Amino acid sequence: MSQKFQEIIDSERPVLIDFFATWCQPCKVQSSVLNTVKENIGENARIIKVDVDQYPALASQYGVRGVPTLAIFKKGEILWKESGVHDVNTLTQLLKQYT
Repeated sequence: MSQKFQEIIDSERPVLIDFFATWCQPCKVQSSVLNTVKENIGENARIIKVDVDQYPALASQYGVRGVPTLAIFKKGEILWKESGVHDVNTLTQLLKQYT
């Protein structure tokens, strides 16, 4: 996963990573928000979900201490990272800012 993950975040397009856990209720809320964000931004950015229980080393590498944690990468650089549930407008604006 880490090689594939690196290829994904090295993209010219911004990539929103959703670090989540299947047992996390707020993560389920965030997931439905991200579906709408995807509709809003189309092909201008990617949204990828990473299960912290399946990939604990990846979560640790990026300092994920709580779920959900969202991070935006572009060209391998982390541009923004925050924990908690975020709304559609905030995330859409953030992604548009980095396209």
